Amino acid sequence: MAQNSYKTIRTQAQDEYIVKKSRFIGHIKPVTTAEEALEFIAQVSKKHWDATHNVYAYVIREGGIKRYSDDGEPQGTAGIPVLDVLEKTGVTDCAVVVTRYFGGIMLGAGGLVRAYSHSASIAVAAGGIVTRAMCARLKVTCDYYFYGKLSSLVPESGGVIEDTIFEDNVTLIFRMPLEIVDGFNAKLIDISNGRYSVTKTEEFFADID
Repeated sequence: MAQNSYKTIRTQAQDEYIVKKSRFIGHIKPVTTAEEALEFIAQVSKKHWDATHNVYAYVIREGGIKRYSDDGEPQGTAGIPVLDVLEKTGVTDCAVVVTRYFGGIMLGAGGLVRAYSHSASIAVAAGGIVTRAMCARLKVTCDYYFYGKLSSLVPESGGVIEDTIFEDNVTLIFRMPLEIVDGFNAKLIDISNGRYSVTKTEEFFADID
């Protein structure tokens, strides 16, 4: 399922903390292109134009792009630790900017690495990690008698009901990860004695947790 799913950030967020009077603000945003990442970095840098540093890292799934900047901090103490957090948590399609307001006390190389790593980690936690999988949008039209069974079967099998249309019959529209569709369809055919099967309308990436 590796190529059919990936982990990313649920929502744009930020968090901050202070160490030895230096204020660190971790900003994070889901992005899908390098252009979106650079736009987000520019926005944060403009907002915090008076900060001592605006360090960043981003990872883009398409093309396997990974970039970072120390923004004037000693080489290896800022951008790489931020990128390292993204790689270790396994998230992609996201950008992180860590803003630092210097508090007058030197942190040293080890202290900087820890501070930037922690700032990236709290940003990831604030944004929330979500798994996104290739899903299929499906529909099944059945009679009212079978509808009760079907409406339970879909969520039990890992699907998410999106819409229900009540007419002479009932049409259930739902999505589920692509890799389990065939198994679900086989089960549906079996329990309905061959009366019902799924119709796939489209495929797309969607959050599954």
